[in-house]
Amino acid sequence: MRTNYFLLLFLQLFIFSSCTKINTEQAEVYKDPTASIDARVQDLLSRMTLEEKIAQMNQLVSPSHMRIAEDELTVEELHSNDQLGFYPGIHSSDVLKMTEKGLIGSFLHVLTASEANELQTLAKKSRLGIPLLIGIDAIHGNGLTVGATIYPTSISIASTFQESLAEKMSIETAHEMRATGSHWAFTPNIDVARDARWGRVGETFGEDPYLVGNMGVAMIKGLQQGDFTGRDKVIACAKHLVGGGEPINGTNAAPTELSYRTLKEVHFPPYERAIKEANVFSIMMAHNEINGIPCHSNSFLMQDLMREEYGFDGFYVSDWRDIERLHSLHHVAENEDDAFALSISSGMDMHMHGPAFVPSMVESVKEGKVSEARINEACAKILEVKFRLGLFEQPFVDESKIDEQVFTKAHQATALEIARKSVILLKNDNILPLNTNKYKNIFITGPNADNQTILGDWASPQPEEHVVTVKQGLEKLSSKYGFNLDYFDCGQMVYKVSESAVNKAAQRAKKADLAVVVVGENSMRHHWREKTCGENTDRAHINLVGRQLELVQKIQKTGTPVVVIYVNGRPIGEPWIEENVAATIEAWEPGSFGGQALAEILLGEVNPSGKLPISIPRTVGQGKVYYSQKPSYFYQSFRFTPNTPLYAFGYGLSYTNFEISQPKLDKEEITAADQLKVTVSVKNTGPVAGDEVVQLYIRDDYSSVTRPIKELKHYQRVSLKAGETKEVSFLISKDDLAFYDQKMNWIVEQGTFTVMVGNSSLDKDLKTVQFNLKETTTLNVNDSDLLI
Repeated sequence: MRTNYFLLLFLQLFIFSSCTKINTEQAEVYKDPTASIDARVQDLLSRMTLEEKIAQMNQLVSPSHMRIAEDELTVEELHSNDQLGFYPGIHSSDVLKMTEKGLIGSFLHVLTASEANELQTLAKKSRLGIPLLIGIDAIHGNGLTVGATIYPTSISIASTFQESLAEKMSIETAHEMRATGSHWAFTPNIDVARDARWGRVGETFGEDPYLVGNMGVAMIKGLQQGDFTGRDKVIACAKHLVGGGEPINGTNAAPTELSYRTLKEVHFPPYERAIKEANVFSIMMAHNEINGIPCHSNSFLMQDLMREEYGFDGFYVSDWRDIERLHSLHHVAENEDDAFALSISSGMDMHMHGPAFVPSMVESVKEGKVSEARINEACAKILEVKFRLGLFEQPFVDESKIDEQVFTKAHQATALEIARKSVILLKNDNILPLNTNKYKNIFITGPNADNQTILGDWASPQPEEHVVTVKQGLEKLSSKYGFNLDYFDCGQMVYKVSESAVNKAAQRAKKADLAVVVVGENSMRHHWREKTCGENTDRAHINLVGRQLELVQKIQKTGTPVVVIYVNGRPIGEPWIEENVAATIEAWEPGSFGGQALAEILLGEVNPSGKLPISIPRTVGQGKVYYSQKPSYFYQSFRFTPNTPLYAFGYGLSYTNFEISQPKLDKEEITAADQLKVTVSVKNTGPVAGDEVVQLYIRDDYSSVTRPIKELKHYQRVSLKAGETKEVSFLISKDDLAFYDQKMNWIVEQGTFTVMVGNSSLDKDLKTVQFNLKETTTLNVNDSDLLI
């Protein structure tokens, strides 16, 4: 590099003081709230020096975050750590001085309103008084802030198959973010997750691009609420572009090798919809390379596809130090200076994180490696956000009103509703809901029975009174239902359960009428070295870690009936459990009130209604088992192991039974211009009220390129009282039938199609009907030979 870290601060301050090409004669239009945003942006740009513009494109971690890292990390550890950050040669106090000089445009990991106000106060003192844009990983609520409402994780939200809940949660999250000083949520994660080894599955909406797109659009709409103008909205960030959910070895940031067809059919559609349907205003690029090109230097993705083809009008942000990794990891740049120039020239707009960026980019512009027009373009978008959010008029938050806006009763109710609707009943041998006249003495154990693992990744430890664990949920209902609850702490870390604890748990279980064993994964960021799931925590296996399976087996061997609850952020495949225990429940990571929701479901106060948004493999050796496979996937089977999943996409049981009729079509033959109406009746034939998710899949029976055996095209959640019947209708259009032909033209092709309607993706749960499309129609001609 041209500079070392010890000279960065001094170089930045020197450059700042030496540049004097500043517009001081015109009226300060950028300070006029009645002027148009475009006029304000252009006026402010005209007054800024080159380094001030580049500074707006740079994001640093908060000084408080730096202070933790300064104590805990060595210089060598910084380069491989994706949780903490500090800057060798620059102290946290120096960052405060840089803020006051207008040399920082954005911060992340600002976790308190008091620090947000302090930093904004310093920024206001700068020459132009440009406020800071503060971003935070508010993935499922503003979880890194202590005291926030922690909603169920994204995979749980997808399990509801009710995107209105994602939107509602996001509106509430935006309010809590603004109340505590943040303006930019690094969410939604619209990666399509197709590898169970990947630790970030729980941060996504699962394996299906249609469901992922629906949930992503809903979340963006909730966060931005239109054009995000005002003081109770934030900007969303669609991430990570692209393919990180299908890495070649299952690990975060590993290379991704996918055909252009697969990218266009599976991984690009959620981004296209995020742009066209929700006007997402920021996109974060992915750690990984895609077909040999690192995403952070991929001009095809950033410029040709997203901006030119899809119409993206916001700004790009890098992921954590990934521009630097163009040099240090991917080796497509000889040094960091070249890496910065390469990424910005390719379309990147903001750098996360580190002070070397600003002086390096100033030199690159002076040397002609990057044009100042490219800098102006990037800076303008960032300034636009700040104007729209109202930060120039009011960058501060009222700390005295935080309690009125955070963890409110309404927000708690939403978190509980999502938890109740997301829990998935996988197996039930007529033991649930629990008959407490029969099961008077209930034993509960397991490493996740009584801790905050239910909060999932991207959550700080929360006040105990804000969290209901599974044990606490059962305790609260024990007197109401008249059962005794015996809890044994077998250890709080999933892979550290000892043999002695297993044996003691089994002895205690012998005395009980029923045992509830809560096992799974640990995604808690504050236990970074003990994590088994979450960001940068991938595994080569999908079984239970440590002695958890042994714990379940020894308790089951006592003869006491066992209910297993999984608390986890990615699929767990344990066939023995599914074959031997009385009941299993997939809870994912259900948030602040997950324990209450689970207790209510166990005792029958709530009827489970969640559906799997991702298939659960039997074993890691099966590889990818997503439901929308091509026909030849099933041509051969593994020796000794089926090639079907342990549990399929869309699957989930209830305490009642539903009967879905044979689908009826309003016509048997259509053209591309027609809409086809599909109608079914849904009847609750069981004894209690419940919700069913009616799912519609389509198969193109014969086509010029191979097509999946089925694809989800529509779904609807239906609430039915016992004995009640409702009619459900779906409209099929050309968009549901189209695909890319051999030349990558977007077409609908004549021939027969099969419509499948039911309550899971399993053939046995679907009823079918066929229709005919009369003629082939080209909807969009491929006019580009650009492939990545």
